[in-house]
Amino acid sequence: MLRDDLRTLWTEPRPPDAPARVRRDWVLLAAGLAGVALEAILREDVVWRPVAVVFAVWLCLLTLWRRTRPLAAVTLAFGSVVLLPVASLVAAPREPVGLYTGAVVLVLVYALPRWGSGREIVLGGAVILAVGGLCSVMDETPVVENVVGFAFLLLPGVAGAAVRFRVTARERQLDQVRSREREQLARELHDTVAHHVSAMVIIAQAGRVLAGTDPSAAVEALEGVEEEGARTLEEMRAMVATLRDRGVGAELAPPAGVADLERLVRTPGGRLRVDLGLDGELDALPPAVDAAVYRIVQESVTNALRHAVDATELVVRVAAERHTVRVSVRDDGRRTGRGRDGYGLTGLRERATLLGGTLRAGPGTDRGWHVDAELPRARSESGVHSRARR
Repeated sequence: MLRDDLRTLWTEPRPPDAPARVRRDWVLLAAGLAGVALEAILREDVVWRPVAVVFAVWLCLLTLWRRTRPLAAVTLAFGSVVLLPVASLVAAPREPVGLYTGAVVLVLVYALPRWGSGREIVLGGAVILAVGGLCSVMDETPVVENVVGFAFLLLPGVAGAAVRFRVTARERQLDQVRSREREQLARELHDTVAHHVSAMVIIAQAGRVLAGTDPSAAVEALEGVEEEGARTLEEMRAMVATLRDRGVGAELAPPAGVADLERLVRTPGGRLRVDLGLDGELDALPPAVDAAVYRIVQESVTNALRHAVDATELVVRVAAERHTVRVSVRDDGRRTGRGRDGYGLTGLRERATLLGGTLRAGPGTDRGWHVDAELPRARSESGVHSRARR
């Protein structure tokens, strides 16, 4: 088992989308160089001042490559650190060589497990342990102090590994949410396509029965089959863009849609007054868009009930235009400085993207939380695959 764990660690890739350099990198560099300058000027007991300054500046510069080249940065930094005990042995008087600002090397220790691949973490960790052990052997300080210093050196690495684990776990949860949303959409599309195919079979059977006695009725039956076939093709094209359900049976109940919004906002026990406004032709939406509108409003209302602080009213607007359907949900709660963009909204963004639309969520300018979505309804322009309202 230990061998498998080590093999898994060795083959672990780097975290994706690691930023090369951001603003805080230059702030860190400026702060480090300022610290080097102040310490070199104000500190009186610096041994080999020019060497110590050059070494500290070198360590500060290496922080710029801590994400893109974590192993190289650690190797160069700790390779240079080895020279300090050697220099202290030949210094007269025998004093430690270096500036306290050299503690910036701890940033590199943090960055190694945070941004490095598994191979880089193993090799870089070996370098850190080897250099730390060598410095402890060459240093004459008590063993207890060396152990404490060694633990202090490794502490940033533990923090970097913990941050990486937390970020990776969240990304996996987000991926699972997106996958579930895709599968749910695929099930809804499956239900619609199955309905159309069943209608085609029934119409074809009726046409075969009437073909001998009423040819015109048979022709009408063929036209009905053609119309249902067009609807089925539309839904099949949409299904190609989604993930197919793996081993889960299709749900028999049709998904909720715009017609169910009034029932949703009248749910008893809510502490918010919900103002629902429906505008435009909302009776002929594609089933996937119809269900998406309901899910967006449902998730937004649920979030407002749970998280809106001091909110009294929730305004819901659904407007159908010629080519799009717009959904807006806004509450008048107090802004708390903390967002409510959780896994539910992540799934809704995935659903909106699959349908060719967009969804935005965030705090309002003055108060409350706003959710705005725009979904295309272009496929309904052909007059096919609309769903009867309940």
